[in-house]
Amino acid sequence: MPGSSFGDYFKITTFGESHGPALGVVIDGVPPLLTIEESDIQTELDRRRPGQSSVTTPRNEADCVEILSGVFEGKTTGAPLALLIRNSNQRSKDYSTIKDVFRPGHADYTFHHKYGIRDYRGGGRSSGRETAARVAAGAIAKKWLRSIGVSIHSYTSAIGTIQGQTVDLDFIERNIVRCADPLAVDSMIALIESARDDGDSVGGVIETIVSGCPIGLGDPVFDKIDARLSYAIMSIGTTKGIEFGDGFESTRRRGSENNDAFEPFGNSVRTVTNHSGGVLGGISSGEDIRFRVAIKPASSISKRQKTVTTSNNSEEIEVHGRHDPCICPRVVPVVESMTAITILDLWLAQQSIVAGRSMADLHSPIGSLH
Repeated sequence: MPGSSFGDYFKITTFGESHGPALGVVIDGVPPLLTIEESDIQTELDRRRPGQSSVTTPRNEADCVEILSGVFEGKTTGAPLALLIRNSNQRSKDYSTIKDVFRPGHADYTFHHKYGIRDYRGGGRSSGRETAARVAAGAIAKKWLRSIGVSIHSYTSAIGTIQGQTVDLDFIERNIVRCADPLAVDSMIALIESARDDGDSVGGVIETIVSGCPIGLGDPVFDKIDARLSYAIMSIGTTKGIEFGDGFESTRRRGSENNDAFEPFGNSVRTVTNHSGGVLGGISSGEDIRFRVAIKPASSISKRQKTVTTSNNSEEIEVHGRHDPCICPRVVPVVESMTAITILDLWLAQQSIVAGRSMADLHSPIGSLH
């Protein structure tokens, strides 16, 4: 199946299905002598795994990672890194009653017509469970990026109509919706619980901040950093939109209001504002890269819905099983991971362009705004 690989210099290929024996990822481009332990990866997987709170699916997968290749005595060897996550808590029988029915909002219909065959047990490759492999690869990318001073924080900025107003990055991992606003958490949880009790689901918005990103990442015209990030983030199954900086809000302004003016900053420069979200001409400016992602309501709901069968007969369906009433809390680490993989891939591309120059030169001209 084409489309299972991403990246040029840091290249990942994911494999496996939601109800198969296992899923995993092979990573090409990891340098030798990078210290990697399974615990580095497990920490990130634990943030994404099901069954972690009252507002996520009760499916209880430990998502324990196994390093199959590319590491010797705790250090990478330069060989492809293969990571495996075994499925241990499938209940495929939950799907037997709907194996000939297309679930609204899912990829059942399109997979069936594209390939002539589909794995009806949770969706196979189209399942959100595939993202566990991305998070495993993202853990490697994030550790590498931290060594060059790049940090990535994603958080739930809205659930339904409940919008967070403040950002406390230290608060994100201290609440079950991964919200950055302490005053919005209770209302967000109440809205998710209300949707769950009604047999329904609710969507939201995830915001991401990349700090410490060097200047110069991204290549015109088709490989702009915002284009590559959009490609990466929109490949996550539950995403429906993305905007950088002030995004659609900028359409309500004049250029004089929206342009980020430059000012001297020691021996370098910075911008007074960051309406552009850290991207100018598709190239990172050194300011914080900021973007927001629209997350749709989870498609698996127990409310009765109209659909058709594989024989094109009208049918009504109720999707039972263990599903998320809101997927935002578990998508946060997935968005972080795809961001890290993309930034690292572009950083490695830039290294090939500036061979012979110090990469430190790319960090200094513009500092992040706070």
